[in-house]
Amino acid sequence: MTGIGALTPLANTAKGTWEAMKAGKSGIERITLFDSGTCRTHFAGEVKNLDISSVIDRKDANRMDRYSILAIMASDEALKDSLLDLDKEDRNRIGVIWGTGMGGMMTLESELSAFGRGDGTPRFSPFYIPKAIGNMGGANVSLHFGLRGISYTTVAACASSSQSIADAFNYIRMGKATAILSGGCEAGISFSGIGGFGSMHACSLRNDSPETASRPFSKSRDGFVLSEGSACLVLEEMEHALARGAKIYAELVGAGMNADAYHTTAPEPEGKGAARAMMLALEDAGITPAEVDYINAHGTSTPLGDISEVRAIQHVWGEDAYRLSISSTKSMTGHMMGGAGAVEALACVMALKEGIVPPTINHEEGDDDPQIDYRLNFTFNKAQKRSLRYALSNTFGFGGHNACLLFKHF
Repeated sequence: MTGIGALTPLANTAKGTWEAMKAGKSGIERITLFDSGTCRTHFAGEVKNLDISSVIDRKDANRMDRYSILAIMASDEALKDSLLDLDKEDRNRIGVIWGTGMGGMMTLESELSAFGRGDGTPRFSPFYIPKAIGNMGGANVSLHFGLRGISYTTVAACASSSQSIADAFNYIRMGKATAILSGGCEAGISFSGIGGFGSMHACSLRNDSPETASRPFSKSRDGFVLSEGSACLVLEEMEHALARGAKIYAELVGAGMNADAYHTTAPEPEGKGAARAMMLALEDAGITPAEVDYINAHGTSTPLGDISEVRAIQHVWGEDAYRLSISSTKSMTGHMMGGAGAVEALACVMALKEGIVPPTINHEEGDDDPQIDYRLNFTFNKAQKRSLRYALSNTFGFGGHNACLLFKHF
């Protein structure tokens, strides 16, 4: 990892996001992007004070959905941070592998709403399809920076951007690319997004206290908090990075992906698929569970998901699980869906670099779930300093998609 960029509910930069995570701040507030008055949930994690003027021409921005704009902004920061001089690089060997869960939700909703208010005659913007389709987040990154290497988008619900990073890792180690911009984005805070997840009873209803609504591993958790955002990691071949004297945040050394094949939305109760994915990542890196010090948990704050993940961790680590540091940064960012894995990969990379484990906030004394073993260190409410060798990022998505990324201190 030689460059990172991010826009999240916490901050509009990677550094700002990480500083807020360390401080245990919440980025969840009442929704401003649309009138949520008739919805069950009235809060979300929005990207705030978005200023695109220094990166994207307004005319170009009008031809993009918000999720593509977030992708370009995060990628611009990551590229600048990496100090890759594209004019001196072979752009045929620099690619973009991106992830999203829902694509251009805002465009889809606005265009179909306008059609529904009309007389039935098809009147759509000529930019409707290229704004809405799911590949355009990554495609617009490729177009914006003139990157002609491998370019595609992974769609695996909440595991999307973790899968995109895993794929980038594999293409680079196969010698197919020198560097790949990889990550993900989501911008689904809309009437249909909040309303759709609300109809599934998936979202928290803590409308009187949005900032405390995401509370992973606490008994009072009542659903996830929908968020938007984007993060980009510049993955680079080690020899190339060393030769140009690049700063290196961490190494990506293993990836594990599989499927539960159990249910469309619910996790396998004992976490069997998640446990296998974690083991696949460890086996890919050639290390044992005992060498891992930190797990950035999927930790969505849902009644079923948190229990399943805890069981998966205990299955893999056994008694050694009590030595681990575990935290869910979704307690601060909310759930960025297709962008979640990339933002949480950023958290792992920075945790390794600085030796600081970000907290799981919003846990209160006595709010203990009898189905969760609290001898585990969930890093509740306050960041902890610790020397870290390896950090594992877990992402598990609707449809049973599991993706785990293993990072090593450099």
